[in-house]
Amino acid sequence: MRRVFENRAEAGRALAAALAAWRGAPDTVVLGLPRGGVPVAHEIASALGLPLDVLLVRKLGLPWQPELAMGAIASGGAVVVNDEVVRHLPAGSHEFEAVRAREQRELERREREFRGNRPPLDMHGRTGILVDDGLATGATMEAAVLSLRSLGAKRVVVAVPVASVEARDRVAAIADEIVCLAAPEWFSAVGQWYRDFDQTEDAEVRELLARAGPGAGGVQAHD
Repeated sequence: MRRVFENRAEAGRALAAALAAWRGAPDTVVLGLPRGGVPVAHEIASALGLPLDVLLVRKLGLPWQPELAMGAIASGGAVVVNDEVVRHLPAGSHEFEAVRAREQRELERREREFRGNRPPLDMHGRTGILVDDGLATGATMEAAVLSLRSLGAKRVVVAVPVASVEARDRVAAIADEIVCLAAPEWFSAVGQWYRDFDQTEDAEVRELLARAGPGAGGVQAHD
């Protein structure tokens, strides 16, 4: 059955029901991937009584086709490389590193923008529930999972309203658990599964984080 979500908030409430076993779980943090994943994550964190924070991930797009990901980077230094796409770069090209450096600067800018004075993510020995509004290729979420592992998370759960079958399977192979409400065989873009898929603005992300409180920060800082 084709499932279409009204908006990201409705998708988040539906995911929260599927994640009910995590309600009030100790040492568990809901982490939204900005920007579109944060409204979804906010509904989950609110319904389950869990802290909310963000994990920054940036896609590394081909210079001449930015929507095609060569890989992704995430907070904590995680890097995912899509070898099938990278092999299209000219021999000896420095394009990958140039894009990675540019996106690293943008990732750090957004980290300051969204997290503000929050302490660095302290995920050591904790469970992270990673949330996005959908998965097309899975590369971005793969980088997020690897990032949480590098930050010492004991368990990584991925929660998304919708994903392509390929992306779902790709992420399921590296996460401890994946909750995906719909994985249609015919899939071209995440937005086709929402009636309202307006872009989430930076201000909305900041507002939702402020409303949620201090989040996952702790006294221990991680490089």
